[in-house]
Amino acid sequence: MAVLFQGLTWVDKGKSQKGDFLFDQGRLLPLDSSRDFKGLEIINSEGWIASKSWVDLRVSAGEPGLEHKETIQSLCDSLYVSGFSAAVIMPNTQPVIQNKGLVDFIKNKSASSSVELIPQAAVTIDLKGDDFTEMLDMHYQSGVTVFGEGKEPLSNSDRFLKTIQYLQKINGVLFDHSYDPLLAIFGQMHEGDVSTKLGLKGIPRLAEEVAIQRNLELIRYAGGRVHFQTISSAKSVELIREAKKEGLNVTADVSVFQLIFSDEDLVEFDTNLKVLPPFRGKEDQNALIGGLKDGTIDAIVSNHQPEDFDSKFMEFDLAAFGMAGLQTFLPAMTQLEKKLGWELLLEKITDGPLSVLGRSEVEEITIFDPKEAWTYDHESNRSLAYNHPWFGKELVGKVKYRIDKGSLVKIHD
Repeated sequence: MAVLFQGLTWVDKGKSQKGDFLFDQGRLLPLDSSRDFKGLEIINSEGWIASKSWVDLRVSAGEPGLEHKETIQSLCDSLYVSGFSAAVIMPNTQPVIQNKGLVDFIKNKSASSSVELIPQAAVTIDLKGDDFTEMLDMHYQSGVTVFGEGKEPLSNSDRFLKTIQYLQKINGVLFDHSYDPLLAIFGQMHEGDVSTKLGLKGIPRLAEEVAIQRNLELIRYAGGRVHFQTISSAKSVELIREAKKEGLNVTADVSVFQLIFSDEDLVEFDTNLKVLPPFRGKEDQNALIGGLKDGTIDAIVSNHQPEDFDSKFMEFDLAAFGMAGLQTFLPAMTQLEKKLGWELLLEKITDGPLSVLGRSEVEEITIFDPKEAWTYDHESNRSLAYNHPWFGKELVGKVKYRIDKGSLVKIHD
């Protein structure tokens, strides 16, 4: 049956169009004024927004090896109801995603889902920064084009250099979470006044900035395509801004919650706020917002890192880093809408990440209500994890429908 969405706003490529849209024969198009309303199912969509389905460049699963944290199925389910049609999955599993067999395992396990999981294959064996994996074999045999160490930085300069040289042969891209692990050693949160007051070892901005500076020098020397993940400091934004002006083939993303939380939110020692990179100061947050506005930062990511209860329910300095972030992604976006606007926000989760991946379009569509309230609890949660400070609270912003392979699918009433 054809469905009429009345009062819907379509957002694409930085522009908005509000009106009545008809879903018919697998497509969503503006209503033809000559069309008769008879026989149509009519949905009042006043205030709702539709866009191309979203792409997340940074998610984690536990499977294989740590299925109690997140399975491939639960990850795909969470992505689907949260509005995403594709996501890059990091290699930090047990065993590590580092050969053709494990890449194919991820693809086969997710094949029945409407969400495409894009494996980020490891650069070095067991993510130790030493011996290389068979990157070219994974590319030619399994089609991998995204490589990186996931949650770990590729801090070995020689390995970084050779990687960007190798990947040029296959037009591959290196995803790197750049920081100097020795400058960040034993760190628990951002280094600043708050960490001093709380008596916690800090992670300085310098740890990230030194690594980005080094990596940019290596790119200047050897060329190659590098995507900097989850940048967090004002100087990092400036370094990447200047690198882009220079013509280096670099892109960057930021975690959505880096734009909402700051180090001041850790005063109650909530381990759900222990993340890497750590939440920094307001001045850094403002610089990240500026980087999104001027195009320095290409994408916003969930940085979904599910952890089990035992990994978080302990002393702050012993708890694992990471925050679950899929079903809370849209509510986080609604909080950012006043600063960034829906046109820009949706660009950073559609065209921005597609460009990073070297793709042009997605066929799926996400329709959401940015003002509908719901409770994030065990009943509504589709992930196996709930390591998030908003768990148990009322949130605003709900995905309502998906258009997937020509079918209209209701996600929530």
